[in-house]
Amino acid sequence: STQMNRLLQGDVGSGKTIITVFAMLLAIENGFQAILMAPTEILAEQHFRSISNLLNNQPEIRIALLKGGNYRGKKGVKEKIKNGEIQIIIGTHALIQKDMEYQNAGFVAIDEQHRFGVKQRAVLSRKNKHPDLMYLSATPIPRSLALTVYGDLDISVLDELPPNRKPIKTLWRGATKKNLVYDEVREQLQKGRQVYIVCPLIEESAKMDLLDAETLYKRISQKIFPEFKSSLLHGRMKTAEKDEIMEKFKKKKIAILVSTTVIEVGIDVPNATVMIIEHAERFGLSQLHQLRGRVGRGSEKSFCYLIAYPPISKEGRERLNIMVETNDGFKIAEKDLELRGPGEFFGTAQSGIPTFKHANIVRDRELLKQARILAFKIINEDYDLKGSKNEILKKHYFQKYFEREKLFDF
Repeated sequence: STQMNRLLQGDVGSGKTIITVFAMLLAIENGFQAILMAPTEILAEQHFRSISNLLNNQPEIRIALLKGGNYRGKKGVKEKIKNGEIQIIIGTHALIQKDMEYQNAGFVAIDEQHRFGVKQRAVLSRKNKHPDLMYLSATPIPRSLALTVYGDLDISVLDELPPNRKPIKTLWRGATKKNLVYDEVREQLQKGRQVYIVCPLIEESAKMDLLDAETLYKRISQKIFPEFKSSLLHGRMKTAEKDEIMEKFKKKKIAILVSTTVIEVGIDVPNATVMIIEHAERFGLSQLHQLRGRVGRGSEKSFCYLIAYPPISKEGRERLNIMVETNDGFKIAEKDLELRGPGEFFGTAQSGIPTFKHANIVRDRELLKQARILAFKIINEDYDLKGSKNEILKKHYFQKYFEREKLFDF
């Protein structure tokens, strides 16, 4: 059988986790261990909790969470992973540390794969004997780009949301209309709903005239919504402190969470129905879409307020308009690509995207598809490019792409 090498793309809340669990169970049924690597401890812990809950009626399947740093019991968990006592291993970069050993890992899922470097992803694959690989992405990638960057992967797309999910209503408001937004938010809070408020900075900066989370938290808790319990969350806090705040928010002990973008990925609180993004004009489309995806996870109608401050650039206005117009992550990704170009969309150094003198991968997508088909035909017929008719191609390839090939050598 052939090793799986698949990119699973699905918008926020489309069901990637449940598909991953089914794939894990299939691996376990065939005598293998299954691994899920996440970019942050918050997300890894959430995966651990949700997968443990899904499999709570199967006590014979043992699940472990492995985090960075030293803590009591970590050595024992690693020993059990090594001897195969634990079948599902969930963790962060701790899973690729030098001393990590697996007995028989047959399936590896990498969540939010764009947050790991190419070499980090490769280490996990090399630690095991050619496991099936599945890369998960909640950042929808335009098909034309996916074919370029992930040309060697099979691509599966989840383009529908689960039933009963209502579309999120997105509104763009100028900073002068913030009080009207707060009036609407108060209505949601009075119904027992919860609210996220996201700021671009943790604390006040002399270099940037932006509203920071600490200042806004004081304002929210003391002046604007003193009757509701609010809390502050940011990346400089200790893991235990962040976990405690998120746990209280999930249990509805906190009504308003003022945060930085630390909540961008993976936080799941169905009762949270409002997202306010301060200085929305400063965020990229992908990040705005990810943040908006923190709400709309329950059956109640949800709202996302984009608060923008002047001056707003032409591109900034276009970004805000597309967010108001659609909830479709793939349409947003296409617009993002159009606005920023392929290099910036991914970060060329990380992704290995080629730079073209004349071609445009958005405009020339049909030509790109034909080139991809021909490239696979050449490789299938002459894998090492040893044939005389491929001599020029091989020479050009090594001159231009050899260094990049070493980067992707896994």
